[in-house]
Amino acid sequence: MREVEAIARQAREATRAMAVASTEVKNRALAAMAQGLLDRQGEILDANAADLAAAQGGGHPPAFLDRLRLDPDRVRAMTRGLEDVAALPDPVGEITGVERRPNGLWVGRMRVPLGVIAVIYESRPNVTADVTGLCVKAGNAIILRGGSEAIRSNTAIAAVLTASAEAAGLPKGAVGIVGTTDRAAVHALLKLDRYIDLVIPRGGEALVRTVKETSTIPVIAHEKGLCHLYVDAAADLAMAGDVVFNAKVERPGVCNAVETLLVHEQVAAMFLPTMAARLEAAGVELRGCPRTRAVLPHLREASDADWATEYLDLILAIKVVTSFEEAVAHIGQYGSGLAEGIITADHGEALRFLREVDAGVVFVNASTRFADGGEFGMGAEIGISTQKLHARGPMGLRELTCTKFIVLGEGQVRDSHRPDS
Repeated sequence: MREVEAIARQAREATRAMAVASTEVKNRALAAMAQGLLDRQGEILDANAADLAAAQGGGHPPAFLDRLRLDPDRVRAMTRGLEDVAALPDPVGEITGVERRPNGLWVGRMRVPLGVIAVIYESRPNVTADVTGLCVKAGNAIILRGGSEAIRSNTAIAAVLTASAEAAGLPKGAVGIVGTTDRAAVHALLKLDRYIDLVIPRGGEALVRTVKETSTIPVIAHEKGLCHLYVDAAADLAMAGDVVFNAKVERPGVCNAVETLLVHEQVAAMFLPTMAARLEAAGVELRGCPRTRAVLPHLREASDADWATEYLDLILAIKVVTSFEEAVAHIGQYGSGLAEGIITADHGEALRFLREVDAGVVFVNASTRFADGGEFGMGAEIGISTQKLHARGPMGLRELTCTKFIVLGEGQVRDSHRPDS
């Protein structure tokens, strides 16, 4: 599609100016974006109300509507995210690892922007501001393509961000949005590897799979968040109750909410009745394995599909395990690699969990809801990478850059008698 290619070409043209934009200019743009969101909050909320009305008419579940909904507090949270990113150190231009070689050359690395980043996402319009702020501060141009369910909200937010960036001195095209809901636009975007350096999909399994299978551009995937909490035999059960409740109930429709609770058999009879009553009082539907149902016979039996399901809703699967090893094996089989946690007072078991569990974020005695770039001091995040190249876990400014080698000499020339490595 010509429109999509034009946006990508303009973003590529903007990268030269973005790469050398001063920290002052980038911070000025972020401040202008934050103020613009506040100044035009009414327009943004009106657009969001139209999106919500359409989504409610389409029969979407409450968790979906919660991800879509904006209110003054969430708009303010977007502005705080932009302000927080502006306050962070600028990684661009940082020089590290400089060493002097025997021939007198100084060899080091300089941190530089990635270039043009396309972010394809669903539902949550606050992502529009979060990812734009990070890309701008890291010196990248960004192309936004949100889902059709939030098209009005995303377009309104992006209009503010684009105008603010250009007014602050950033080049035209540094912030672009694909404003059509036509799915062909996504397929066209994913083939523009001559203009775009990286694609980051954020959304459901179908979206991420489609992007990975279609793209000719490198992809960093924010895949599903099938998170577990394991209550160990040595757990403080009062602490465990608070952590589990927060991880499931505080905001169930997000990727770092817990979906499966694992409980050691030695504490199951003491822990589960009180925990279940507390969760059910908050509206959580519980599903249990046979050993769980021996303690809580009223629960619906969990199927094999439950262990592999990211509910994004007030539903929790519970499994009683006989050992630490069984808990870790279950996480290894079903976890998505986003965030996992253990509740234990046993220091040795905590260290084992940190070593043996394979995830982007691993917690000891804390809610998985903290798996978030803002909570980690990143200001915001562009996503949570569940893969291992080039970044893993919450992705902030440094993860939106790479390094190049820099070499400083005094006229050295290569000895032609030495073979290349």
